[in-house]
Amino acid sequence: MAQQRTQKQNAESGFRASAQLGKNLQRVLVDLLELQFQGKQAHWNVVGTNFRDLHLQLDEIVSAARSLADVVAERMRALHAVPDGRSATVAESTALPGFPQGEVDTTETIDLITGRIETAVATVRDVHDSVDDEDPTTADILHGVLEQLEQFAWMVSAENRKPQK
Repeated sequence: MAQQRTQKQNAESGFRASAQLGKNLQRVLVDLLELQFQGKQAHWNVVGTNFRDLHLQLDEIVSAARSLADVVAERMRALHAVPDGRSATVAESTALPGFPQGEVDTTETIDLITGRIETAVATVRDVHDSVDDEDPTTADILHGVLEQLEQFAWMVSAENRKPQK
């Protein structure tokens, strides 16, 4: 006997993100988009020791941030929320601090990018429980975001770390 689906179980005609879920995902989206932009700014302007390795690693971060932003935005659309990735929206609502203009030394770039990644992680962690309460499937997406960003933060910051004794 086929069980009748409830309205909430029907993907397209049922479950819709609440305004709060949409706002929470928008916060994650703008931070990922800004991380992408700042990663590219750093990529173009980094100079110094280990330039090439960091230059290439920054492109990996940019690519991941772009991909993760797309996943979040498309999840928003699947839940009938409307993502806003316009540059003005990103600039006025991201939690990430601005990135310096001009050339930046590799050591400073490592610290700056690590800080930006950690800020994006903090946003995801800040909204996670609320998202999970409303939609565990979307929270699973946030787990993937956290996994990738935290790995990047570890890998980038390791460039400036000294062994603990």
